[in-house]
Amino acid sequence: MTVTTLPTRDLTPRIATEIRADKRDLLCGVHAGALRELLERRGVLVFPEIGFTDEEQVAFTETLGALATERRGEQVYNVTLDTAVNKQADYLKGSLYWHIDGTMNEVPIFASLLSSKALPRNGGGDTEFCNTYAAYDEMSDEDKQQLESLRVMHSTWSTLLYYDPEPDIATLRQTMAIGERELPLVWRHRSGRKSLILGCTASHIRGMDLMASTEMLARLRDWATRPEFVYRHKWSAGDLVMWDNTGTMHRARPYDPDSGRMLTRTKLAGEEPFA
Repeated sequence: MTVTTLPTRDLTPRIATEIRADKRDLLCGVHAGALRELLERRGVLVFPEIGFTDEEQVAFTETLGALATERRGEQVYNVTLDTAVNKQADYLKGSLYWHIDGTMNEVPIFASLLSSKALPRNGGGDTEFCNTYAAYDEMSDEDKQQLESLRVMHSTWSTLLYYDPEPDIATLRQTMAIGERELPLVWRHRSGRKSLILGCTASHIRGMDLMASTEMLARLRDWATRPEFVYRHKWSAGDLVMWDNTGTMHRARPYDPDSGRMLTRTKLAGEEPFA
Protein backbone atom coordinates (compact mmCIF):
# COMPACT_ATOMS: atom_id res chain seq x y z
CA MET A 1 0.00 0.00 0.00
CA THR A 2 1.35 3.43 -0.97
CA VAL A 3 1.30 6.08 1.77
CA THR A 4 0.70 9.57 0.39
CA THR A 5 2.53 12.29 2.28
CA LEU A 6 0.51 15.35 3.26
CA PRO A 7 2.53 18.42 2.21
CA THR A 8 2.15 21.21 4.79
CA ARG A 9 3.65 24.56 5.72
CA ASP A 10 2.89 26.45 8.93
CA LEU A 11 1.83 30.03 8.16
CA THR A 12 2.43 31.43 11.66
CA PRO A 13 3.94 29.82 14.77
CA ARG A 14 0.65 29.46 16.68
CA ILE A 15 -2.12 29.23 14.07
CA ALA A 16 -2.79 28.23 10.45
CA THR A 17 -1.15 25.65 8.19
CA GLU A 18 -1.10 25.60 4.41
CA ILE A 19 -1.95 22.33 2.63
CA ARG A 20 -0.70 21.60 -0.90
CA ALA A 21 -2.30 18.20 -1.43
CA ASP A 22 -3.61 16.81 -4.70
CA LYS A 23 -7.34 17.45 -5.16
CA ARG A 24 -8.03 13.79 -5.97
CA ASP A 25 -6.37 12.67 -2.74
CA LEU A 26 -8.42 15.17 -0.76
CA LEU A 27 -11.67 14.02 -2.33
CA CYS A 28 -11.00 10.32 -1.75
CA GLY A 29 -10.30 10.96 1.94
CA VAL A 30 -6.77 9.59 2.05
CA HIS A 31 -5.68 12.54 4.21
CA ALA A 32 -8.83 12.82 6.34
CA GLY A 33 -7.32 11.58 9.60
CA ALA A 34 -4.21 13.70 9.27
CA LEU A 35 -6.26 16.76 8.37
CA ARG A 36 -8.53 16.43 11.38
CA GLU A 37 -5.57 16.04 13.72
CA LEU A 38 -3.85 19.04 12.16
CA LEU A 39 -7.02 21.12 12.27
CA GLU A 40 -7.47 20.57 16.02
CA ARG A 41 -3.80 21.34 16.63
CA ARG A 42 -3.40 24.36 14.33
CA GLY A 43 -6.94 25.80 14.24
CA VAL A 44 -6.94 26.82 10.56
CA LEU A 45 -6.05 24.95 7.36
CA VAL A 46 -5.55 26.77 4.05
CA PHE A 47 -5.84 25.07 0.63
CA PRO A 48 -4.58 27.71 -1.85
CA GLU A 49 -6.50 27.92 -5.14
CA ILE A 50 -7.75 24.34 -4.83
CA GLY A 51 -10.78 25.35 -6.91
CA PHE A 52 -13.48 23.07 -5.51
CA THR A 53 -16.89 23.14 -7.14
CA ASP A 54 -19.83 23.18 -4.71
CA GLU A 55 -20.26 19.44 -5.22
CA GLU A 56 -16.57 18.79 -4.57
CA GLN A 57 -16.64 20.96 -1.45
CA VAL A 58 -19.55 18.93 -0.09
CA ALA A 59 -17.76 15.67 -0.92
CA PHE A 60 -14.53 16.86 0.72
CA THR A 61 -16.42 17.99 3.83
CA GLU A 62 -18.03 14.56 4.13
CA THR A 63 -14.61 12.86 4.15
CA LEU A 64 -13.90 14.67 7.44
CA GLY A 65 -17.11 13.99 9.36
CA ALA A 66 -20.86 14.50 9.27
CA LEU A 67 -22.03 17.37 7.06
CA ALA A 68 -24.19 19.91 8.89
CA THR A 69 -26.90 21.36 6.66
CA GLU A 70 -28.33 24.88 6.80
CA ARG A 71 -31.73 25.79 8.25
CA ARG A 72 -33.64 24.77 5.15
CA GLY A 73 -31.55 21.70 4.47
CA GLU A 74 -29.12 23.32 2.02
CA GLN A 75 -25.69 21.73 1.93
CA VAL A 76 -23.95 24.91 0.73
CA TYR A 77 -24.51 28.47 1.95
CA ASN A 78 -23.70 31.64 0.00
CA VAL A 79 -21.71 34.07 2.15
CA THR A 80 -22.26 37.55 0.77
CA LEU A 81 -23.63 40.90 1.99
CA ASP A 82 -25.53 41.27 -1.28
CA THR A 83 -29.23 40.89 -0.37
CA ALA A 84 -30.05 40.12 -4.01
CA VAL A 85 -28.10 36.86 -3.63
CA ASN A 86 -28.71 36.11 0.05
CA LYS A 87 -31.98 37.45 1.49
CA GLN A 88 -30.61 36.98 5.03
CA ALA A 89 -27.44 38.92 4.22
CA ASP A 90 -28.12 41.55 6.91
CA TYR A 91 -27.62 38.83 9.52
CA LEU A 92 -24.06 38.38 8.21
CA LYS A 93 -23.15 41.90 9.31
CA GLY A 94 -22.39 40.33 12.67
CA SER A 95 -19.61 38.34 11.01
CA LEU A 96 -17.53 41.54 10.87
CA TYR A 97 -16.87 41.18 14.60
CA TRP A 98 -14.93 38.49 16.48
CA HIS A 99 -17.18 35.51 17.19
CA ILE A 100 -17.60 31.76 17.56
CA ASP A 101 -20.40 30.19 15.51
CA GLY A 102 -23.23 28.52 17.39
CA THR A 103 -23.00 29.99 20.89
CA MET A 104 -26.79 29.70 21.05
CA ASN A 105 -26.67 25.95 20.37
CA GLU A 106 -26.21 23.08 22.79
CA VAL A 107 -23.56 21.63 20.47
CA PRO A 108 -21.80 24.13 18.18
CA ILE A 109 -20.55 23.07 14.77
CA PHE A 110 -17.09 21.50 14.80
CA ALA A 111 -15.71 23.26 11.75
CA SER A 112 -16.55 25.48 8.79
CA LEU A 113 -15.11 25.41 5.26
CA LEU A 114 -15.17 28.49 3.01
CA SER A 115 -14.39 28.56 -0.72
CA SER A 116 -13.70 31.80 -2.55
CA LYS A 117 -15.84 32.12 -5.68
CA ALA A 118 -15.55 35.85 -6.44
CA LEU A 119 -13.20 38.46 -5.01
CA PRO A 120 -14.40 41.94 -3.98
CA ARG A 121 -13.87 44.31 -6.89
CA ASN A 122 -12.55 47.15 -4.74
CA GLY A 123 -10.60 45.26 -2.07
CA GLY A 124 -11.28 44.35 1.52
CA GLY A 125 -13.02 41.24 2.76
CA ASP A 126 -10.04 39.39 4.24
CA THR A 127 -10.89 36.90 7.00
CA GLU A 128 -9.08 36.81 10.34
CA PHE A 129 -8.83 33.91 12.78
CA CYS A 130 -7.45 33.73 16.32
CA ASN A 131 -6.42 30.63 18.26
CA THR A 132 -8.37 30.55 21.54
CA TYR A 133 -6.52 27.42 22.71
CA ALA A 134 -3.16 29.19 22.43
CA ALA A 135 -4.58 32.36 23.98
CA TYR A 136 -5.68 30.39 27.04
CA ASP A 137 -2.48 28.35 27.27
CA GLU A 138 -0.31 31.46 27.36
CA MET A 139 -2.28 33.31 30.04
CA SER A 140 -0.79 33.71 33.49
CA ASP A 141 -1.68 31.16 36.16
CA GLU A 142 -3.33 33.99 38.10
CA ASP A 143 -5.63 34.81 35.18
CA LYS A 144 -6.45 31.15 34.58
CA GLN A 145 -7.44 30.70 38.21
CA GLN A 146 -9.62 33.82 38.12
CA LEU A 147 -11.45 32.74 34.95
CA GLU A 148 -11.95 29.08 35.82
CA SER A 149 -15.42 29.40 37.37
CA LEU A 150 -16.81 32.42 35.49
CA ARG A 151 -20.00 32.10 33.43
CA VAL A 152 -20.99 34.41 30.57
CA MET A 153 -24.36 35.21 29.04
CA HIS A 154 -24.47 35.05 25.23
CA SER A 155 -27.22 36.26 22.89
CA THR A 156 -27.86 37.12 19.26
CA TRP A 157 -29.18 40.54 20.22
CA SER A 158 -25.79 41.37 21.74
CA THR A 159 -24.34 40.96 18.25
CA LEU A 160 -27.18 42.97 16.71
CA LEU A 161 -26.17 46.00 18.78
CA TYR A 162 -22.64 45.88 17.31
CA TYR A 163 -23.83 46.62 13.76
CA ASP A 164 -27.21 48.26 14.50
CA PRO A 165 -26.88 50.14 17.81
CA GLU A 166 -30.35 51.72 17.42
CA PRO A 167 -32.55 48.90 16.05
CA ASP A 168 -36.27 49.45 15.75
CA ILE A 169 -38.30 47.70 18.42
CA ALA A 170 -39.65 45.06 16.03
CA THR A 171 -36.15 44.01 14.99
CA LEU A 172 -34.96 44.01 18.59
CA ARG A 173 -37.89 41.90 19.79
CA GLN A 174 -37.45 39.45 16.93
CA THR A 175 -33.78 39.00 17.79
CA MET A 176 -34.43 38.81 21.54
CA ALA A 177 -36.98 36.05 20.89
CA ILE A 178 -34.06 33.77 19.99
CA GLY A 179 -33.21 33.86 23.69
CA GLU A 180 -29.89 33.83 25.49
CA ARG A 181 -27.52 31.17 26.74
CA GLU A 182 -25.16 30.86 29.70
CA LEU A 183 -21.75 29.43 28.83
CA PRO A 184 -18.47 28.94 30.68
CA LEU A 185 -15.76 31.48 29.95
CA VAL A 186 -13.27 28.60 29.81
CA TRP A 187 -14.28 25.59 27.69
CA ARG A 188 -12.94 22.35 29.18
CA HIS A 189 -12.71 20.04 26.17
CA ARG A 190 -12.94 16.26 26.29
CA SER A 191 -9.35 16.17 25.08
CA GLY A 192 -8.23 17.86 28.29
CA ARG A 193 -7.36 21.09 26.49
CA LYS A 194 -9.00 24.40 27.37
CA SER A 195 -10.01 27.38 25.24
CA LEU A 196 -11.73 30.72 25.74
CA ILE A 197 -15.36 31.35 24.75
CA LEU A 198 -15.58 35.02 23.81
CA GLY A 199 -16.85 37.20 20.98
CA CYS A 200 -19.62 39.60 20.08
CA THR A 201 -22.38 37.31 21.37
CA ALA A 202 -21.01 37.70 24.92
CA SER A 203 -23.05 40.30 26.81
CA HIS A 204 -21.91 40.05 30.43
CA ILE A 205 -20.31 37.85 33.08
CA ARG A 206 -22.81 36.46 35.57
CA GLY A 207 -22.59 37.88 39.08
CA MET A 208 -20.11 40.61 38.18
CA ASP A 209 -20.56 44.37 38.21
CA LEU A 210 -21.48 45.47 34.67
CA MET A 211 -18.55 47.86 34.29
CA ALA A 212 -16.06 45.28 35.57
CA SER A 213 -17.65 42.61 33.35
CA THR A 214 -17.45 44.76 30.23
CA GLU A 215 -13.85 45.64 30.96
CA MET A 216 -12.84 42.00 31.51
CA LEU A 217 -14.52 40.76 28.32
CA ALA A 218 -12.80 43.51 26.32
CA ARG A 219 -9.43 42.77 27.94
CA LEU A 220 -9.73 39.05 27.18
CA ARG A 221 -10.80 39.74 23.59
CA ASP A 222 -7.79 42.00 23.15
CA TRP A 223 -5.55 39.28 24.59
CA ALA A 224 -6.98 36.48 22.43
CA THR A 225 -6.65 38.60 19.29
CA ARG A 226 -3.06 39.71 19.82
CA PRO A 227 -1.00 39.41 16.60
CA GLU A 228 0.80 36.26 17.76
CA PHE A 229 -2.52 34.38 18.00
CA VAL A 230 -3.99 35.68 14.72
CA TYR A 231 -3.85 34.59 11.08
CA ARG A 232 -5.28 36.93 8.43
CA HIS A 233 -6.24 35.34 5.12
CA LYS A 234 -6.22 37.44 1.96
CA TRP A 235 -8.41 35.54 -0.46
CA SER A 236 -7.43 34.40 -3.94
CA ALA A 237 -10.00 32.92 -6.29
CA GLY A 238 -10.42 29.20 -5.59
CA ASP A 239 -8.96 29.22 -2.07
CA LEU A 240 -10.54 26.98 0.54
CA VAL A 241 -10.05 27.72 4.23
CA MET A 242 -11.34 25.57 7.06
CA TRP A 243 -11.21 26.26 10.77
CA ASP A 244 -11.88 24.52 14.06
CA ASN A 245 -14.87 26.45 15.38
CA THR A 246 -14.38 25.02 18.86
CA GLY A 247 -10.87 26.45 19.28
CA THR A 248 -10.85 29.69 17.29
CA MET A 249 -12.72 32.94 16.78
CA HIS A 250 -13.02 34.58 13.38
CA ARG A 251 -14.25 37.74 11.67
CA ALA A 252 -14.50 39.16 8.15
CA ARG A 253 -12.83 42.47 7.46
CA PRO A 254 -15.10 45.20 6.06
CA TYR A 255 -15.98 45.21 2.38
CA ASP A 256 -18.52 46.88 0.10
CA PRO A 257 -21.77 44.82 0.00
CA ASP A 258 -22.00 45.60 -3.73
CA SER A 259 -18.41 44.51 -4.46
CA GLY A 260 -19.34 41.04 -5.71
CA ARG A 261 -17.49 39.18 -2.93
CA MET A 262 -18.82 35.62 -2.77
CA LEU A 263 -17.79 32.69 -0.60
CA THR A 264 -19.52 29.34 -0.25
CA ARG A 265 -19.68 27.57 3.10
CA THR A 266 -20.07 24.00 4.23
CA LYS A 267 -20.02 22.86 7.85
CA LEU A 268 -19.02 19.84 9.90
CA ALA A 269 -21.56 18.87 12.53
CA GLY A 270 -20.75 19.46 16.16
CA GLU A 271 -19.30 16.63 18.19
CA GLU A 272 -18.88 18.18 21.64
CA PRO A 273 -21.16 20.41 23.76
CA PHE A 274 -19.91 23.49 25.53
CA ALA A 275 -18.58 22.46 28.95
